[in-house]
Amino acid sequence: MTTRPILIIPDSKLRTISEPVGKIDSEIKKLVEDMFETMYEAPGIGLAAIQVGVQRRVITIDIAREDEGKKPVALINPEIIAASEETSVYSEGCLSIPEYYEEVERPARVAVRFQDVDGAVREVEADGLFATCIQHEIDHLNGVLFIDHISKLKRDRVMKKFTKAARREAAS
Repeated sequence: MTTRPILIIPDSKLRTISEPVGKIDSEIKKLVEDMFETMYEAPGIGLAAIQVGVQRRVITIDIAREDEGKKPVALINPEIIAASEETSVYSEGCLSIPEYYEEVERPARVAVRFQDVDGAVREVEADGLFATCIQHEIDHLNGVLFIDHISKLKRDRVMKKFTKAARREAAS
């Protein structure tokens, strides 16, 4: 397994729409392994392939608390097939927007269809943090960041901060 670098805003790749995975081969399985390694190392609870520069519809999630042991879930070609009208609000963060958190309102429950690493089509119903994480990561696959769900003023402020930081780093 390899830890891959995580793209940080304002990297334009984060705004691209990821391509579906056709065949789940050794390359995709290696990507999933690397994504888990990268996610745990960061540390985070979710990661989309585009965040490591791979434009494929693959996400990894593990919302287990430290005292529970790891419970990794890989979703390939995930799609939300149902969402509740009831919403919930979570303070979200993102490995591509380090150390920035904001409250985001999303459907409280979702049903998602995806393929696992063996290619089997599965459906799962999720609520709470798992539902929020699934929606957050699927947004990444569609070129959407969690800051797109907050006010324009807050979004502009965080983009300006990270754009300045990227310019400073490029100049050094």
